[in-house]
Amino acid sequence: MSFTLRSVKVPPNSVNLEEARSRMFEFFRLACRSIPSIIDIYNLDEVVTKSQLRTTIAAQIRKNSQVTNPKVSFHFLFVFIFLIVIILQVIDMLLFKGMEELNNILEHAKQRHHMIGQYVTGQHGLVQDLDSKDQGMSDFLKNFYNTNYF
Repeated sequence: MSFTLRSVKVPPNSVNLEEARSRMFEFFRLACRSIPSIIDIYNLDEVVTKSQLRTTIAAQIRKNSQVTNPKVSFHFLFVFIFLIVIILQVIDMLLFKGMEELNNILEHAKQRHHMIGQYVTGQHGLVQDLDSKDQGMSDFLKNFYNTNYF
């Protein structure tokens, strides 16, 4: 399975936002189809379910959803077209980075603890880290520990 994804190449530029959107959905489908093999490769059965990984992938894609809709309206058509071209290039770059990450995961370029740290626990840390253990700490130590996780 991992060597079949090597042949998948991202075209250099999308023509319009609809094409970029459809390519992003195709990437999401491909990532969701590879979840069972990811769970088998990294032995994540006891740590995470398929639906939790699917939710994590969707959250990573939604994190960059604001890229597709520009908030500023311009009066000049040239500036607007230039802005759309830049947005399409950013979407294509994010899509390429996602494909590269998926290839690295499927080719076992990451270790199990990388997968658990990045995609299972995420930025929130482990559940036992949210305990009341640091109630007696100073604000300096709380800030120090919060900024030095992962």
